[in-house]
Amino acid sequence: MRTTLDLPDPLYRRLKLQAAREGKTLRDRELVIRYLEEGLRRGGSPGPKPLPRVPEAGRRIPVRTHEELWALLEDEGGPAGP
Repeated sequence: MRTTLDLPDPLYRRLKLQAAREGKTLRDRELVIRYLEEGLRRGGSPGPKPLPRVPEAGRRIPVRTHEELWALLEDEGGPAGP
């Protein structure tokens, strides 16, 4: 079956780059089909973004919730998450 999708430019560039890394083109369809199948297999909405691993520096930090930590990272211009 044939369909047309309007992909955001950043997503399209990532997909095209991944295809090139695997020696494929987007016309091969294999990469897009694989990602669609993986997404459907996972089902449901993705859970919360995992926090980045931070090596222990020998000092304690206050306990914060998952959401508070991400808010701090985003405020500081840190990782935007997956």
